[in-house]
Order: sequence, then structure tokens, then C-alpha cells
Amino acid sequence: MATATDGIRVVSLAGEIDHDSGDTLRRALDACDTPRPRIVVDLRQVTFMDSSGINIFIAAHRTVSEAGGWLRLAAPGEAVMRTLSLVGVDAVIDCRETLRQALSN
Repeated sequence: MATATDGIRVVSLAGEIDHDSGDTLRRALDACDTPRPRIVVDLRQVTFMDSSGINIFIAAHRTVSEAGGWLRLAAPGEAVMRTLSLVGVDAVIDCRETLRQALSN
């Protein structure tokens, strides 16, 4: 589900991010028609993420950055944060502890 808050697209995810849900996530993060896109992905309700999700987030981060915008990940649970940290995504993509922090400058 995607909503907008002060011009920032908020994509709220739930359940598992894997090969089966990858296309849906890719479409939700597509910002090719938006100048200087700003996207926050709310991960509070995500219980599992595999390499499919990591690859999608890295590709989206690259695309959004090239368009002059940014991508932030908000409120990842312990298991998801461990996955993000193991592969170093948290060093590339801004990860915030809460949705409120991700929405602030």
C-alpha cells in the first residue's frame, strides 16, 4: 500500500519480501515518472526478507538517487535488520528506527 505524506511516498509492506512478492514491490517503488522522488518504505510488519528484497531496494535506491531523490527504510524488525546489516544495505540505504524519523529531514 502506498500513501503520500508531505510529498513523500510511503510504501507500507507486510509479511514476507521474497521472489513471489518481488514484482509487486518493484511496482510500488517505481518512481520513473516523479521528479526528485522521495520514498519511505515502512517495514514494521515485514517478518522475512530474502535476497530478492535486497536487490529490489538497491536497484530502487540507485534509480531514485539518479533522479535526485532519496529512498529510506523505516522500522525494520530485528530479523529484517539483521539481513540488511549482513549484506551492508544499511550502509548504502538510509535506515531509520521509526517511520516518524524516516519522514523527517
